[in-house]
Amino acid sequence: MRLQVLFAICAVALAAQEPEQAVNPRTSPEDIAAGAKTFHSHCSPCHGLRGEGGLGPNLANGRFYHGSSDLDLLNNISNGIPGTPMPGLFYSPDRVWQIVAFIRSLNAASTAKSAGDPNRGAELFKSKACVRCHRVNGEGGRLGPDLTHAGQTRSPEFLRQSIVDPNADVQPRYWVVRCRDGSGSEYEGFLMNEDTYTVQFIDIQERLHSFPKAELKEYRVEKTSKMPSSYKLTLSDEQIQDLVAYLSSLRAAGGDR
Repeated sequence: MRLQVLFAICAVALAAQEPEQAVNPRTSPEDIAAGAKTFHSHCSPCHGLRGEGGLGPNLANGRFYHGSSDLDLLNNISNGIPGTPMPGLFYSPDRVWQIVAFIRSLNAASTAKSAGDPNRGAELFKSKACVRCHRVNGEGGRLGPDLTHAGQTRSPEFLRQSIVDPNADVQPRYWVVRCRDGSGSEYEGFLMNEDTYTVQFIDIQERLHSFPKAELKEYRVEKTSKMPSSYKLTLSDEQIQDLVAYLSSLRAAGGDR
C-alpha cells in the first residue's frame, strides 16, 4: 500500500514538473545572444550562420521534423537524432535552452514580412541581371544559389543581408578559385571539389575545369562571393525592400511560409 502511495506521489510530482520543463526559462536578449554564440561555433557548419540550412536542414523556417516544441528542441540538441548525422551537445540544460531561444528568434525573423513591392522587385531582378547567376523556376544561370524557394527557406533579414553584404556568409560551393597553369594561362571559377592533389571548379561560362595541383604555378581559394558588393550603394533602400519582397514571395506550390 505504501509503495502504491509512493508511486502516486511521484507521478503527481512529475506531472506537475512537465509544464515547467516545457517552457524555456532562458529567453532574455542576453540568453539569445549567448545562444547565438554557441550556435555559430557548434551548429553553423551544418545549419548555416542564420540557420538557413546547408549540410543540415533549415532551422529558420520553423519546420522541425523531429518535434517542434521547445522541449523537443532541447532534447534533440542535447541527445542528437538517431539515424541522422546530428550529434548531441553535452552542455548544461541552461546553455542548450539558450540555443533554443536563438533558434526561436530565427523563426520570428523568418515570418516577418517585407515592406517592399514584389512586382517592382521582380522587374529589378531582371533589369539588374540577377538571372545571369540565379535560377528561378528553372530559368536563369547556375553560378549562384537557386532562388526558386527563397521565400520559404530564407528570412527577409537574411535576403537583405545577402544583397547588401554578399561576403558576410559565403558557402564553400561559391568560393572563388584563381589559378595559373604552367603555360601562363589564368583561370577563375567556383570551387566544386578539392583534395590533396587536384582541384575542380566551374568557370563563369559554366565550363568544368580539373587540374592536378602540381601542374599549377599559382593557386588560391578566396572565401568571397562573386556577387557584386556595390548594391548597397547603387540601390536605394526602397529598391532593396522591393527585391527582398520579391524573393520572399518565391515559395513552393502550396508553401505556407
